Amino acid sequence: MSSSDRPRRDPPGAWPSRSANSFRDEYMHPISTDAANPNLHESDNLVYRKSSEDTAVPSPVTLEEGVHDAPYKEPAATSSEEALRDEKADQVGAFAPIKTNQSTAKRPQLAAVMSRGMTEDDLFRVLSRRRTTASYSSAGRRASSATAMSGGHDEEQAEIEKLMSRMFGKDRQAHSEEEKTRHVGVVFKNLTVKGMGLGAALQPTLGDPFLAMPRAIMDLFRKGPKRAAKGPPVRTLLNDFNGCVRPGEMLLVLGRPGSGCSTFLKVLANQRFGYESIDGAVTYGGTDAKVMGKDYRGEVVYNPEDDLHYATLTVKNTLAFALKTRTPGKESRNEGESRKDYVREFLRVVSKLFWIEHTMNTKVGDEYVRGVSGGEKKRVSIAEAMITRASTQCWDNSTKGLDASTALEYVESLRSMTNMAHISTSVALYQAGERLYDLFDKVVLIDEGRCLYYGPTEDAAAYFEGLGFDKPARWTTADFLTSVTDPHERQLKEGYEDRIPRSAEQFEEAYRKSEIYKGNLGDIEEFEQHVEEQRRERQAASTKATKKKNYTLPFHKQVLACTHRQFLVMLGDKQSLGGKWGGIFFQALIVGSLFYNMPKTSAGVFTRGGVLFFTLLFNALLALAELTSAFSSRAILLKHKSFSFYRPAAYAIAQTVVDIPLVLVQVLIFDLVVYFMADLARTPSQFFISLLIIWILTMTMYSFFRAVGALCKSLDVATRITGVAIQALIVYTGYLIPPQKMHPWFKWLIWINPVQYGFEALMANEFYNLDIQCVAPYLVPQGPGATPQYQSCLIQGSQPGSTVVNGADYIKTAFTYTRAHLWRNFGIIAGFWIFFVLLTMVGLELQKPNAGGGAITIFKRGQAPKSVAQAMEKGTTPLDEEKGAAAQDGKIAEEESSGTDSDQTAKGVAKNETIFTYTNVNYTIPYGNGERQLLKDVQGFVRPGKLTALMGASGAGKTTLLNTLAQRINFGVVSGDFLVDGRPLPKSFQRATGFAEQMDVHEPTATVREALRFSALLRQPKEVPVAEKYEYCERILDLLEMKNIAGATIGVIGEGLNQEQRKRLTIAVELASKPELLMFLDEPTSGLDSGASYNIVRFLRKLADAGQAILCTIHQPSSVLFEHFDELLLLKSGGRVVYHGELGKDSRLLIDYFENNGAKKCPRDANPAEYMLEAIGAGDPNYKGKDWGDVWASSKEHQERTNEIQSMISERRNASTKGKTDDNREYAMPLGTQIYTVVKRSFLSYWRTPDYMIGKFMLHIITGLFNTFTFYHVGNSSIDMQSRLFSIFMTLTISPPLIQQLQPKFLHFRAVYQGREANSKIYSWVAFVTGAVLVELPYSIVAGTIYFMCWWWGSIGRGRTAFDSGYTWMLLMLFELFYVGFGQAIASFSPNELLASLLVPMFFLFVVSFCGVVVPAAVIPTFWKTWMYPLTPFRYLLEGFLGVAVHGLKVECAQNEFARFAAPPGQTCQSYTQQFIASAGGYVQTGAGGLCEFCQYATGDEFARGFNVYYSQKWRDYGVFFAYCIFNFMVVFACSWLYLSGGKKIKALFSPTARKQKKAKQQASEKA
Repeated sequence: MSSSDRPRRDPPGAWPSRSANSFRDEYMHPISTDAANPNLHESDNLVYRKSSEDTAVPSPVTLEEGVHDAPYKEPAATSSEEALRDEKADQVGAFAPIKTNQSTAKRPQLAAVMSRGMTEDDLFRVLSRRRTTASYSSAGRRASSATAMSGGHDEEQAEIEKLMSRMFGKDRQAHSEEEKTRHVGVVFKNLTVKGMGLGAALQPTLGDPFLAMPRAIMDLFRKGPKRAAKGPPVRTLLNDFNGCVRPGEMLLVLGRPGSGCSTFLKVLANQRFGYESIDGAVTYGGTDAKVMGKDYRGEVVYNPEDDLHYATLTVKNTLAFALKTRTPGKESRNEGESRKDYVREFLRVVSKLFWIEHTMNTKVGDEYVRGVSGGEKKRVSIAEAMITRASTQCWDNSTKGLDASTALEYVESLRSMTNMAHISTSVALYQAGERLYDLFDKVVLIDEGRCLYYGPTEDAAAYFEGLGFDKPARWTTADFLTSVTDPHERQLKEGYEDRIPRSAEQFEEAYRKSEIYKGNLGDIEEFEQHVEEQRRERQAASTKATKKKNYTLPFHKQVLACTHRQFLVMLGDKQSLGGKWGGIFFQALIVGSLFYNMPKTSAGVFTRGGVLFFTLLFNALLALAELTSAFSSRAILLKHKSFSFYRPAAYAIAQTVVDIPLVLVQVLIFDLVVYFMADLARTPSQFFISLLIIWILTMTMYSFFRAVGALCKSLDVATRITGVAIQALIVYTGYLIPPQKMHPWFKWLIWINPVQYGFEALMANEFYNLDIQCVAPYLVPQGPGATPQYQSCLIQGSQPGSTVVNGADYIKTAFTYTRAHLWRNFGIIAGFWIFFVLLTMVGLELQKPNAGGGAITIFKRGQAPKSVAQAMEKGTTPLDEEKGAAAQDGKIAEEESSGTDSDQTAKGVAKNETIFTYTNVNYTIPYGNGERQLLKDVQGFVRPGKLTALMGASGAGKTTLLNTLAQRINFGVVSGDFLVDGRPLPKSFQRATGFAEQMDVHEPTATVREALRFSALLRQPKEVPVAEKYEYCERILDLLEMKNIAGATIGVIGEGLNQEQRKRLTIAVELASKPELLMFLDEPTSGLDSGASYNIVRFLRKLADAGQAILCTIHQPSSVLFEHFDELLLLKSGGRVVYHGELGKDSRLLIDYFENNGAKKCPRDANPAEYMLEAIGAGDPNYKGKDWGDVWASSKEHQERTNEIQSMISERRNASTKGKTDDNREYAMPLGTQIYTVVKRSFLSYWRTPDYMIGKFMLHIITGLFNTFTFYHVGNSSIDMQSRLFSIFMTLTISPPLIQQLQPKFLHFRAVYQGREANSKIYSWVAFVTGAVLVELPYSIVAGTIYFMCWWWGSIGRGRTAFDSGYTWMLLMLFELFYVGFGQAIASFSPNELLASLLVPMFFLFVVSFCGVVVPAAVIPTFWKTWMYPLTPFRYLLEGFLGVAVHGLKVECAQNEFARFAAPPGQTCQSYTQQFIASAGGYVQTGAGGLCEFCQYATGDEFARGFNVYYSQKWRDYGVFFAYCIFNFMVVFACSWLYLSGGKKIKALFSPTARKQKKAKQQASEKA
């Protein structure tokens, strides 16, 4: 193709190409179907001609220049003078204000010729009426909608375009410095991208850390030092790409998953992070990528396939925020236009252009928050990208999960945006229909990182046909292009078998020799000349304001905008906020009641410090939740960073600003309740100082956890850091260990611990003016003859002969605290706060969006195919595993695709011999105050050897019917007759049918072969030998062409099987069970590219030909896929049948049925699947045609089907297949086998998840050593006894992080069971729970033993007896079992991980609060002491540990621990205190100056008695705690049963609906 034939950009900006003009003709100007104009359509088959260059519709840019011609010449064109005059009138507000709520009002008929009489109201009313599903989905419908609109529609469109030009037109360009300096058009030359890795890796296991060294030594000897030391290999991801995307052009990027489409788009969008090297030049409007990345980041945008938005923001707020951050400066806005005017105007235009004005006040939503639909969310993403006004935009697989009509709407929106904003748009799509393909100007086809074609869309099919490939009738061009890269799918012309290119390299070579390639180079050259001219203009127009265009707003305004947005995000989720505050209030009541009305005497001293410590700690630990939210919202932050909305640092400050009032409310709720219930110092200054200190410390902790989150790559790493940090923060506060008892190697921690400064401030604030009255048992000695001048107080800081202790003396002596430090400490905490905020800012700025990297397949060691193993050994790139060995030799591939070898395999697959029939199926559910019918009188059959499609519009009830037939409905009332060979369904029905669900739920650590064997072992009857079951699995692997990946672990997408392989595995797993009755498949092609969809349907066809009975829902298949099906069951909305029967060759029987009953004729090249949906009005809310449900009900075809079903039932009932269907076992294998198999799989899963186990072990090791070195070699003083207690208490506090780690594992196992395995009756819930529980125990015992070794001997176990050590180890093992059961019990009734993790601290706090440490047993309020104290499991654990740890120890008080008093005249210290010591314990000695020195405890047992701990009860404690462990596991089983099925059964006992359903079932079986 010569360069003169290429579509070119006529300066200054006509529509760029024929495709763009074609779009304008077909979509923006619906063809009039006036009867007086017969030339516009011939019969029913409307053929749309592509417009040529002479009928081009000018862009908004040229509208103002007077080229205001519309492509249809009937109405008079508006003159250029009028257009210019109107444009000026617009600028001064000639339009009436918009009233959006009028958009549905009836629009007045417009005159045929109209230049000025249209108001903005009329205009937007027209815009809001555009419904793509109604008006674009077919030629016929387009014509009907055009009839409905007035003849003056062309003029309306011209006005619409004029309105658009207010945002993007010449007039705005003339006023806007920003528009004048845009970098439009992108050119890439010799673009080569290289990345690390092979695309394959070995599955890591728990043995790897131990075997790494031996393996490295072996490699050294085997490979030699040079090769052994070599790093991972580098592979080419893109190879030598050349091309340009002009402004106003759209490029379609095609290729199979993993071919390099995402890499191409990321590099084109200047997202270069994560690649090894990028060579070649990419220029944007003549400016190279480096300069663009540095100075003009906001002009290039990459959109990932996920729609990333804040779920709780409304659509309006989402877009308004984007607009605020991208509103240009004064010099780039129209004269007199304020920022608010700009935002309002732009918001109004984009909401109308993309049909989202009705959603403006709806939340965006996600899987938890109800919001807009998937299609609407896509349009919000497009609007957001349009707001950026970026000159180059790349969209990655953004139609994933959308149905065909919504995907078409989406691409049409992109087309509108490209045309209006005059930008370069590149879009990767995996399934593109013909009308969607026609919207693009250019297409690039990529395979294995090589360019197979880059050029005009209209020439692509002809180019590949010229190479020898055949494009079958009804194939879409996009499907045809991707098919040439797949050996199984491509079809050759006769005589070209040995001449076609086969590998990606050969394709690339052929393309380089073609005229298309030369034309492409000519196009680049021509465009570069134009770019040079553009560059000069840009430089001339450049000013200081447009020198850099990274962020539109200055930093302080970014902070303000983000702050406002964060408040809206919070307010959007009022329930969570209310729930959080309600939870805090509840906890405050418990804490307040526990420390209720503390006395201002010595009895309340310990607890007064305790409540202050608890208050600080509680508020500080609430901040831990910030860690999770920091990671959940990071993707949105990085997207906004790549869009240049704001600096991440601005977001960090905004979060902190939002926290100020929220944390204040939180602290107020807690402190108000606890402060006054506990009776802390009641002066205004002390209360407000305490509030201030708690608030600033909580803010500091929020910022600390955020900083950790910002600096860590994953939540897993962050959790490990915070686990250790929390221990340090708690222990080194000064409450558990006084500063003077701290060891020097850790004492420095108090100086960097903000909580310590907060605690000192609170203690000083509370105690500085408190006079502590000494009372028993702290007043010594007591008894007859004891008088105050000869008594003293056991509280530190007491004076001999005084029974009142000054609070300031107490905190000075016990903690070295003073009130003089109060405001110094406040300043230090504030300093920490600022430091952590700065750290968060730096951390977030360092995060890179859209990091590149290839997907990899992970193989079990020793099970990778030879080619992959050799490649990993040598460090070269292995062959594409999807294509297997076939990729090496095209001939083999062609033979295989023609089906000789695999058809032989297919014959070895078990056949179905039974016929499944269903008649009069009705399904109703409770809805509001009444009922709603989802299925109505459905009947049909599934027979062996036939592939049956179940189809209908969205919401017609396809999946509902499939679930009803598969007996998977557990809600509402189902009635009807379901028969297998004329008999009622056996108990084994769910097990004996295969059901491949839409979501591919599998155990990620299993290999493909293991997944098949697991299914075969537990689902094939127990009479079949295991060897035979396994041999059958190998046959299935052959049939589905999965031998090459049989040793690959399933993994997750990106690190494991790709989407197509997962879908194949889902089908294979069901086949491995040898389904005796039939196979159900729900949307097997959903989310796949066209090639993968073709493969899946090809496999289904193979299975049906081998004798399987298959029923499959499928959503808008291409005509190619549709032709593979034998029979069809078509539903309309309301769950009514509109067709059931054979399709016939080329769907002739189906088409004849509709045409004979009054539907319009089906055009020869139309897709029958789309034709029939359109004929019945599927998805068209404006459909006013006949009710096809009634047509079917009264048709002869319906009567024929009914008779056929009845004869089938009577014939099959008498046939001798009874043995097949009367297997009444619910599960194929006995419970013992189920448990053994599931437990074995669980152990394999843990072995292959080394991260989890290493995390668990590391947490035990680090916390154990930290505990040891904190309480290293404790002595025998009174405070050392307390240290032993706190060392034990610290051991208890390691459980929450460990529980947080194990809960996701339990919930994952439950999701796999619930998602697929429960419904298929593979194994029972008992086997699932047993597997989840048992797998944790051995690892926990090993981890507990490691902890014991690290902790016991170095600290409190030094010098203890062998019995003491043995008992402590046994009790510690019980503790390990306890927290496993405790964590799993909470998870077993939690619906998700988030709720489970939020419940842990609440339950744990409850259990810990009453164990007798935080508040000693003697002072626990009576209400709690009577029932909660004896019920708390940790009470018995603590008693067991402490009783043994201090038993038999002699206490030797330190000098500052003695209570000093003088003995009365004539008495010695011993004689004076003898009686008192006999009753209270302790010992006395005569000290310096003759004063008596009394020590509170003589032995460790006396110390323990103060906490209600007795050595003699150690075995009772062990037994009770063991019982609690058993109780926890019983709760796990009970709650799992209730959650999974028991709850529904109990509800059903009392539910009238369920009783109705049971009665209907009984009647059905009696009938049968």
